[in-house]
Amino acid sequence: MSRREFFRASAVGTVAVAAGGMGGVPAAFAATPSRVADMTHVLHPGFPTFFGDPQFFEEQIFNYAEHMFNLKEIRVNEHTGTHMDAPLHFSADGMSIDEIPVERLVVPLAVVDIREKAARDADAQLTPDNIRAWTGQHGPLPAGCCVAMLSGWEAHVEGPMYRNADGDGTMHFPGFHVEAAHMLIEESDVAGIAVDTLSLDHGASPDFATHYTWLPSNRWGIECIANLADVPASGATLVAGAPKHRGGTGGPARIFTLC
Repeated sequence: MSRREFFRASAVGTVAVAAGGMGGVPAAFAATPSRVADMTHVLHPGFPTFFGDPQFFEEQIFNYAEHMFNLKEIRVNEHTGTHMDAPLHFSADGMSIDEIPVERLVVPLAVVDIREKAARDADAQLTPDNIRAWTGQHGPLPAGCCVAMLSGWEAHVEGPMYRNADGDGTMHFPGFHVEAAHMLIEESDVAGIAVDTLSLDHGASPDFATHYTWLPSNRWGIECIANLADVPASGATLVAGAPKHRGGTGGPARIFTLC
């Protein structure tokens, strides 16, 4: 079986299983995907965090030289590395991470490119005009999709520029404008939004307005997504391998795209 045939068979099988097991699948899947793109940063103890302090810890409990097997114990903040925000993260009674329906985790992907704007202004935000420009070029947003902000900020992930904190501790990096969140809630069926930065809100936000607007609508968010520049602006399918711990507000996730 060729590589292309393998992906074609896998895609057909996945959709068939999903349709049989869940009673329906999102309307737009990548047709005959030819590759899988990894959208997840490697998580390690030094990965940058919103608050600046380490949030991932690991200890080698068993090692192969002494015990003939390897095993690590890890401790991690839910919102570390490439991770998902569940609605519960910024609401009193929204869905926890384990309650998000699995069919809302395999969704069409719409990548909105704001790299030019972000290169000029670290406080750039994805606005309703950016969404209108995307739909003007690609057509309506697919039902149940994830809208992802491509700012190019992942180029800074290995250094202090990723947080880009000034002298008083205020961070400066791109995010979703709250009016874009309102627009997506009111005008589209969107399952989630994603950013290649540390927060759905831009770094200098004083009030987490986008978080408080988006997550209580029982939609999810992905922060620190990787490799958005390697996937098409439309036509791909995002698979969010969210964790499933009871009552969780989010968690590190393995994100990949079929395209």
